[in-house]
Amino acid sequence: MTLTRLIARPLLASVFVVGGVNAFRNADDLAAKASKVTDKIVPKVQQAGAPVPSDAATLVKATAAVSVLGGFTLATGRAPRLSATVLAATLVPATVADHPFWAESDRAARADHQAHFLKNLSIIGGLVLAAVDTEGKPGLAWRARRAAKDAQRQSRTLAKNAKREAKLARSKVS
Repeated sequence: MTLTRLIARPLLASVFVVGGVNAFRNADDLAAKASKVTDKIVPKVQQAGAPVPSDAATLVKATAAVSVLGGFTLATGRAPRLSATVLAATLVPATVADHPFWAESDRAARADHQAHFLKNLSIIGGLVLAAVDTEGKPGLAWRARRAAKDAQRQSRTLAKNAKREAKLARSKVS
């Protein structure tokens, strides 16, 4: 791991670990804010067949646990791409629930929510970059394409060799 990743990942992850611990401690207070989003999303997810609890406080606690676990795994470099993807996915609804600047009539409150909303968008951007970071190694898609090309090349070589061997075998028989 490069020095940049060694420093950047824990810095990016720290907001999730601290935020997750605070959310777990204050789940009941945060459930009221979360219910504005969860009341709309949960029924749709449940209709799709996913076993999701409908209680907002339980969802806040689950998201908090995911934030802490995802933050630690990102910070330590264990499954950083998966961790970053999961953290980004949990941050999107949290941002919408926590910072609805479009619904604020007070200018100061609107500016505050908008600043936090944009900060979260920036963090999501950092998580997206972390999610696609292959640390200079080829990604899975590249490796799959490369394996397919290698297999195709090898099959052509084998076919060519088989034709040559068949031609030699025919010439020996005649």
